[in-house]
Amino acid sequence: MRIALFGFPLTGKTTLFRLLTGIEPPAHAARGELTVGVTKVPDPRLDRLGAMYGPKKFTPATIEYVDLAGVEKGEAAKVLPLDQLRTADALAHVVRGFRDEAVPHVEGDPDPARDASTMETELILADLIVAERRLEKLALLASKTNKDEDKAEMALFEKSVRNLEQEIPLRRVAFDERELQRLRGYTFLSLKPLLIVVNADEADASKLDLGAAAFGLAEWNERPATEVVALSAKIEQEISQLDPADAKSFREDLGIREPALDRMIRASYHLLGRVSFFTVGEDECRAWTVRRGTPARAAAGTIHSDLEKGFIRAEVIPCEQLLAAGSWAQARDRGQLRLEGKDYAVQDGDILHVRFNV
Repeated sequence: MRIALFGFPLTGKTTLFRLLTGIEPPAHAARGELTVGVTKVPDPRLDRLGAMYGPKKFTPATIEYVDLAGVEKGEAAKVLPLDQLRTADALAHVVRGFRDEAVPHVEGDPDPARDASTMETELILADLIVAERRLEKLALLASKTNKDEDKAEMALFEKSVRNLEQEIPLRRVAFDERELQRLRGYTFLSLKPLLIVVNADEADASKLDLGAAAFGLAEWNERPATEVVALSAKIEQEISQLDPADAKSFREDLGIREPALDRMIRASYHLLGRVSFFTVGEDECRAWTVRRGTPARAAAGTIHSDLEKGFIRAEVIPCEQLLAAGSWAQARDRGQLRLEGKDYAVQDGDILHVRFNV
């Protein structure tokens, strides 16, 4: 899973990236420059499985975060590196919710809803430029070839341009799967799932768990392919200097239920419809990330292509049942292991043992 962090200058985006990945981006990033970091996904279930098996190798799931240089108002179409964003599964727009007299907001008081709307317009305009250029080429091509395929693509881009001109982001437009497949090759920014990250003020720490409405973004949370999460990078930066016990106590005193990393990951998984399943054993305990509803055979392919090719059955047990049983053998004796076929939809927390023959 790859998520690109972006936003207007002075939002605390780079501080957040540093907290998520432990990587220090360049102090003065150039236009189009990006920094990539990989974050291990904390999962208490995998920790408990590791304690049970004592494996030689312990492998959590990971998320790749990309930090983009700040986007000035009116500059998104020029500075966002479209080619490099093509592989991003989602965009995370960091909006400023904190006050700091030393670094005043260019628009005056912080207003997450205003900034989210301004950036959405930036993405729509960037997409409109790409769509109009492609439409011009398609019109010329269709007039020469008269092919049905070119005409279908032209109709698709006319539909896209029509919506973009009405300031409707493409993620809110009804496209069928074939249309989406055509559009994905063009890196339309307003088509990508959007995570709005409110970097809140210290004074608003108690509001972080209240959700989007506490920051004027309730309407955004109702939009398709859009999620809102609130955190405070400044507080988390201070907490990162403490030992775990003191950090936990500090968060409790402030009314912060979970760390920023956990908030980001939970929101990202929900936005993208991802779940985790596990493979266990003395050699390795590992978490794997797949789309919700992924069939068992396709999930086996994330482990190894041979498992998908030669898939016969999967032995499945929910993680909590295995932990309660104490061992795979005990779970089998209790009749808790299920044999599932290739079309079984893998559930969050499932443990899979794949039977295959190649």
